[in-house]
Parts: sequence; structure tokens; C-alpha cells
Amino acid sequence: MLYIILPAVFLAGALDAIAGGGGLISLPAYLAAGVPPHLALGTNKFSACFGTALATARYIKHRMVDLPVALSCAGCAILGSAAGARAVLLINPSYLHYVLLVAIPVVAWVTLKKSHAWHIDENHLVLGWRRWAVALGGSLLLGGYDGFFGPGTGSFLILLFVGVLRYDFVRANGNTKVVNLGTNVAALAIFAMHGQVSLQLGVPAALASIAGNWVGSKLVVLRGSRFVRPVFLVSLLLLMIKVIVVTVQSYQ
Repeated sequence: MLYIILPAVFLAGALDAIAGGGGLISLPAYLAAGVPPHLALGTNKFSACFGTALATARYIKHRMVDLPVALSCAGCAILGSAAGARAVLLINPSYLHYVLLVAIPVVAWVTLKKSHAWHIDENHLVLGWRRWAVALGGSLLLGGYDGFFGPGTGSFLILLFVGVLRYDFVRANGNTKVVNLGTNVAALAIFAMHGQVSLQLGVPAALASIAGNWVGSKLVVLRGSRFVRPVFLVSLLLLMIKVIVVTVQSYQ
């Protein structure tokens, strides 16, 4: 199992630190190794929490996080995630695949079209009350999406911080890591309470995640926004492939 899981978790950690979307690599690896779905979800959250914590600490150290905004957004995202998790028990989330089939290409197109603007930090131009309203409201909605459905939450958070709140890619990614850490810890607590975490797999995977996040965050610190943007597009491509595969499987 570890021969399959550890390399994938390392790559997932690196991708997650740079642009989000690491779960698109790590979770399928757990499943491919024969780990039952719920145990795979819980163990993946366990390893991801440690890697995300390291990347978050590095971004805070290098002043790549707007901490008051990021912490407030994390709190709203956790509340939204809890509400979304309750809603999924009542509503079938499968229709969201069709929404994402349209949304992902639009996000990619906007990223390519406005390439020059994504490297400039202009969040100070957004009025204080408006910035807080959009940041907290958007985080609440995306947290709800994360609890209800999940795939691509990190990428959509980056889009919120860059496209609406006008952070550059690096600070947007740093803010997103704080939010992701909060939602991951909350989800991990639920899985752990239900005995759905394997420490035998999770501890080695956590070390691989830490290593991957260290490499990814190191590259971001050294290379900046111009490195994050193409990796962000790769993450969107992986998400698009996943959505297409799941949509095709739903018809079989």
C-alpha cells in the first residue's frame, strides 16, 4: 500500500502547496491501494493536515498571508462546511458535475485572459466593508460547497481571493492554505471520532505530505506568482478530468 500511497501523497502535497487540488492525486491513490472509501477519506485528511500546516506556517513566516482575513474566512468556511455536510444528506449532489463542466473552463479562460493582473497585489483598492463582505460571504458559500460536494474547493478559493479581492496569486494561495487547514482539521475530527483514520498508513503519509508541501512552498517562495499560475491551470485540468470521468461513470 505504501509504495502506491507515499509517492502520490508527496506529489499531492507539492501541488497543494503551490495551487491546491492535491486531493485529486492523493485520494485516488488510497483507493487504488485498496483502502476502503471512508477510511481513505479520513486517512487522507490526516496526512493532508500535517502538510498543509507546514505550508501555512511557511507562508505566514514569509508574510504571504493576510492573516486577519484568512482566519475569519476559515471560520466562515468551517461553518459553511458543516451546513453543506448536513445538506448532502437531503439533496443529491450529482447535478453539480454538470455545473463544474461549465465552470472549470470559464475559470481557466479568465485565468489565461487576465494573466497580467494576477501577479499584482491590489487588495487595498477594495473598500474595507466590501472586502470583508465578499471574503466572509464567499468563504461561507465555498465552505458549504466543500461539505456538500468538495472537488476543487481550494482552486475556487484562490479564484475568490485573486479575481474578486484582487490579491496576487501568492497571497491568495497563502490565504487559501489557512482556510484549507481549518476545514481539514474540522473534517479530520469527524473522521477520527468515527474511527475512520489509519495511523499505520497515515503517519508515513503525513511525512510524505510534509515533504511535498515543503518542496511546493519552497518553489512558491522562490518563484512567486509566475510559477503559481501555470500550476493552478494544471490543477484545474486535473479537476476537469475527474469531473468528466465521474460524469461518464454515472451513465454506466
